[in-house]
Amino acid sequence: MLVLLPPSETKAAGGDGPPLRLDALHHPELNPLRAELADELVKLAADPPAARAALGLSERQDAERERNAALWTSPTAPALHRYTGVLYDALDVRSLRGAAAGRARERLAVASALFGLLRAADPVPAYRLSAGSALPGRGTLAAAWRPLLEPVLAGLDGLVVDLRSGSYAALGRLPGAVTVDVLAERPDGRRTTISHFNKAHKGRLARLLASTRAEPADAAAVAAIARRAGHRVERRGTHLDVVVPTP
Repeated sequence: MLVLLPPSETKAAGGDGPPLRLDALHHPELNPLRAELADELVKLAADPPAARAALGLSERQDAERERNAALWTSPTAPALHRYTGVLYDALDVRSLRGAAAGRARERLAVASALFGLLRAADPVPAYRLSAGSALPGRGTLAAAWRPLLEPVLAGLDGLVVDLRSGSYAALGRLPGAVTVDVLAERPDGRRTTISHFNKAHKGRLARLLASTRAEPADAAAVAAIARRAGHRVERRGTHLDVVVPTP
């Protein structure tokens, strides 16, 4: 089983790994586009107004642009330690120990607008690039990534639980994956899709799936694991709805 996570706009600073080497990352067939995008971000960082417009930044966020300027020279950290925010706080991968930590390293992967697909331990620098960013002179990132990324995703072994958000799922479609929505249920039974708390619930589900001893083979088995842990889950084919009370 592989659990495919969305990235986060926020990244932890620093790291104790050497500067970025694309040959240290999984899925080398993605390296040509990774290199192109990294070079474009470095060049773009030298033009502050253009970089802010392309990346959706304000002047007060110029540190994000400066991170891109140092993409090839700044220290790296494992992907699962680089991404931060609500989902990754709930995942709390650093607190896993022993066999559970080993399973998490094998089972967790991260979607990325810059790198396409990262495995848990892949060493990456801090950067700023979102799936919806519009780099000068280039079409959408989805149009660039799909021809390369979709064959890689199709070649993944075993069950994939796809927790990516819509914009990152558009970078590479993965038919047959188990997909998940988080729905908030009101006392009167009405349901709505939630956004902020959606990330926390997906992070808890990812932690559960990453660390369990079970080896689910299909959506029904994933739902069963979640239910045993106390989650309320409804299944429709390969799609799961995690139903929670309205926050």
